[in-house]
Amino acid sequence: MKNLLFLLILVLIFNCKPKTKNDDVILEVNQATIGKHLERLSSDEFMGRMPFTEGEVKTVNYLKDEFSKLGLEPGNGKSFYQDVPLIEITGSVSDKMIISGPNGDFNLSYFDDFAALTTKAEEEVNLENSELVFAGYGIVAPEYGWNDYEGIDWKGKTAVVLVNDPGFKSGDLSLFKGDEMTYYGRWTYKYEEAGRQGAAGIIIIHETIPASYGWNVIQSSNTGPQLNLSSNTPVTDIQGWITYDSANKLFEASNTEIKDYKKLARNKDFRPVPLGLKASVKIKNTIKRDISKNVIAILPGTDLKEEYIIYSAHWDHFGIGKPVNGDSIYNGAADNASGTAALLAIAETFKKGIAPKRSIVFLAVTAEEQGLLGSAYYAEHPIFPPEKTVANINMDGVLSPGRMKDLTIISYGHSEMDDYAKVAAENQGRQAIKNPTPEKGNFFRSDHFNFAKIGIPPLYAKGLFEHEEKGIAYAKRMEDNYRENRYHQPSDEYHRGLDLSGIQMDLQLYYEVGLRLANESYYPKWYDTSEFNSVRGNK
Repeated sequence: MKNLLFLLILVLIFNCKPKTKNDDVILEVNQATIGKHLERLSSDEFMGRMPFTEGEVKTVNYLKDEFSKLGLEPGNGKSFYQDVPLIEITGSVSDKMIISGPNGDFNLSYFDDFAALTTKAEEEVNLENSELVFAGYGIVAPEYGWNDYEGIDWKGKTAVVLVNDPGFKSGDLSLFKGDEMTYYGRWTYKYEEAGRQGAAGIIIIHETIPASYGWNVIQSSNTGPQLNLSSNTPVTDIQGWITYDSANKLFEASNTEIKDYKKLARNKDFRPVPLGLKASVKIKNTIKRDISKNVIAILPGTDLKEEYIIYSAHWDHFGIGKPVNGDSIYNGAADNASGTAALLAIAETFKKGIAPKRSIVFLAVTAEEQGLLGSAYYAEHPIFPPEKTVANINMDGVLSPGRMKDLTIISYGHSEMDDYAKVAAENQGRQAIKNPTPEKGNFFRSDHFNFAKIGIPPLYAKGLFEHEEKGIAYAKRMEDNYRENRYHQPSDEYHRGLDLSGIQMDLQLYYEVGLRLANESYYPKWYDTSEFNSVRGNK
């Protein structure tokens, strides 16, 4: 009832409040501006926008110049840049992973059967006859009474774990969050936990449905230069993935009698199972330390200029990589030239209007594709105090196939930002809905997650579910086609004549939500049920 009352109040504010000098004058986000920046940023000129390359130099200079042209001020003192120190590791992985067991040895082939990398800045990193131990989902979750690592000394051993978490497709809504992925289901968490446990390596078993992407994404994401933040956090020597077929081969060759390892891993009393197998693989590294850049601009507020709304989008993609159908430039039009173009288009719209009461920040972050590194660095070294940062509106992959009837809120259920989005969606004749595929873990897969971790309520939403004219089935077909054929592939390109009406519709909503926040003194609250509520509490 409290949330419903708050929503009704917001509706009245949006529709009935008289305009004053400092109040909302709602402008329209320019579709031509969106198209201009989208086409340019995803062109071959920018070489796939990979950090530490000429593509980065071109990209960050382009963003700085465009922010300057708009008359925005530098967001980091006198600079439009925030330096992000990163380590680039280019690993040469041995062609085979050798699996040794009581019934003889066999090999897994790099790229086809397994992918491997290391975050250790060492010239050579090896797994040499590392004992393989099945560690279920690789989760330690005290609040669920869950520990997949218990009872084993992990020194020198390699954990073999399942992707996602135990609740996925269990039919049990009380098991973790049922089909909704928790952070425990993300590969980033699994890498982190294996490091905390002191394991020598971790291998995640890939399956397309629980991972929500195919093996081709593993191949493209785990080859070529890998970026990391400098950290004292313990890490495994080697992190990697194997195909589902290769995992079955492991279990068949093991000396265990496991008949259904996925069912076994869902048991709360699960304990690690040594497989009686050993793995050997080697990585030789070329190491480079350098500075990448977040790009940051600000439109200062008037009455409440020490309070901030941050619009964010990552500017990076995968650069030039392994050719696919003769094309080696990973242009990243949807992911995320679209979000970066959105930053510029929304900035232009705000600049055309009356200066807002609160300050508006436009933050283009680096190295999202490498593990949300640019936003993680900002969260660790915030330019604006998190307690004075009202909200984050994050834009990632906003290139919809046209005007949509829905607004799918991927960050749904965490804060009152839901209510702001619902009111703005209703004003567009759209229905705001909860993310229908929470099992994909999309809440943890873009930069808003790092803002949430430091207590800043985010909005991450887009038209995704139902096309205005062609319906639900068409929207699903378009999304599936993108995920299967273009996501993290060279084919994610801009094409002339692209329908930009959907992205314009989303950007208009982001702008109007930010405008409302910028001209009031209220701080959106976290819901009591959100795991992020305790970080900042409710003002």
